[in-house]
Amino acid sequence: MIRTSTLPFGALVATESMADARSVSLGFWVGTGSRDETPEQAGLSHVLEHLLFKGTEERSPTAIAEALDEVGGDCNAYTTKEYTAFYIRLLAEHLDLGLDILSDIMWRPALRPRDLDAERSVILDEILMHQDEPADAAVTRSTELLFPGHPLGREVLGTEASVSGFAASDVRAFFDDHYRPGNLVVAAAGALAHEQVADGLAARYRGPAGGGAPRREPPGPGTEPLGVVRRATEQAHLVVATRAVDRHDDRRYALSVVDHVLGGGLSSRLFQEIRERRGLAYSVWSEFVPYADTGTLTVGVATAPEHVPTVLGLIGETLAAVAADGVTERELAIAKGNLRAEALLAHEDPGSRMGRLGAGLLLHGAVLTVDEQLERVERVTLDDVAAVAAAVLGRDRTLSVVGPFDPDRFDATAVGIG
Repeated sequence: MIRTSTLPFGALVATESMADARSVSLGFWVGTGSRDETPEQAGLSHVLEHLLFKGTEERSPTAIAEALDEVGGDCNAYTTKEYTAFYIRLLAEHLDLGLDILSDIMWRPALRPRDLDAERSVILDEILMHQDEPADAAVTRSTELLFPGHPLGREVLGTEASVSGFAASDVRAFFDDHYRPGNLVVAAAGALAHEQVADGLAARYRGPAGGGAPRREPPGPGTEPLGVVRRATEQAHLVVATRAVDRHDDRRYALSVVDHVLGGGLSSRLFQEIRERRGLAYSVWSEFVPYADTGTLTVGVATAPEHVPTVLGLIGETLAAVAADGVTERELAIAKGNLRAEALLAHEDPGSRMGRLGAGLLLHGAVLTVDEQLERVERVTLDDVAAVAAAVLGRDRTLSVVGPFDPDRFDATAVGIG
C-alpha cells in the first residue's frame, strides 16, 4: 500500500493507495523551519509559507482560489521549527489539478515585492495576535528558557523587527537556498497510483537539481530556570518544561506513555488531581515534542492567581512521583490503548495518512506502517517507562509565568526548576 521512490531530479516521493477513498491529499514537505534561520532571518520560513500561495508568473492568487473552489478543493500550509508543509486535498478525479497548482507554487513562485508588502501586514497582525494571547506568550517564553540563545528557542513567526526588515531579495535568496529537490519530500494518499504522482511530478519539474538538508547545531546544555511576564490577566498561565529525548531515540515511545499519564487525557494524573478532585483549573495539559537532536516535555495550566502555589506544588509532586516510581500497570494499559486508537482513527483520513508519510520520510528517512508503529508502542514495558521518566523528569526544569506577578513571587523548589 505504501510506496516510495526518488524522482529523477532528486526529491523523494511517498504514496499510499486507499481502495475505498474518493479523494486525494497531496503535500510538499520542505526540510527547513525556523531553527534554520539566522537571527536576522527570523520568520523567513513563515513568510515564505504565506507568499507561495500569493501566486506564480502564470497563476494569480485569485486564479488559484477559483480553480480550487470550482472543484471543492482545499489548500493550506504551516511552518514548524524544523520543516514547512504545503498541502491540497481534492477529489481523486482532480489529482492533476492538485499536482499543477502545488508544482507551480513550489517551483515557480512569483515572490513579488508588492505581494511581500501586502502579506507583511498580515503577518505582523498575526504576531500581535499571538502576543495578545497569554497562554501563547507563556509557551513562547518557556521555549526561550529551554533553549536560550539557540534558534529552537525563537518563535516561528519571527519578530516585528525582523519581519518588517525583509526585502523581496531576502525572501528569494532563502527560497533558492532551501527549496531544492534534495530538501524536499512529496507525499500523497487516497485514490491514486504511485506512478500517477511520481510521473506527474517528474513531468512538471522545472528547476535545478541538488540541494540538501540544512546543517544544524544542537543546543548547548544550559537552560534558564524562570521567566515571568507581568501582565494584568485574570488568570495566571503557567508552563513547566524540561528537555526530553529526540525523535530518533527509541525511548520516545515510552516517553509518549509518560506524556499521556501526566496530562494527555481525562484520566491523566494532573487532570484528575488539579481539575477533577480540587477544581483548581479548567484544563491542564502536557505535550512531548521531539526534534532532530533534542526534545521537550511540557506541562501547562491556567489558574486563578491565588491558586498558583498549590497548583505548582501539585505539578512538582506529580513529576517527582513519576520520576521516582514510573507508572502503574493500569496507566500503561490506558496510555497504550489511547495511542493505538489515535493512530488507527487518523489512519481513516487521507490527510492524516499523507501527513504521516511526509513526516516519516522527511524526518526519519523511512515510513512505518501503522502496524509497525503500533507494534513499537505495544512493546513498551513498565521498566521502559520508569527508565525514561527518571531520565527526563529528573532533569532541570524551567518555569514560565504570564500573569499579575513579579519574579520574586516564585519559589524555585516548588517544581524543581533550576
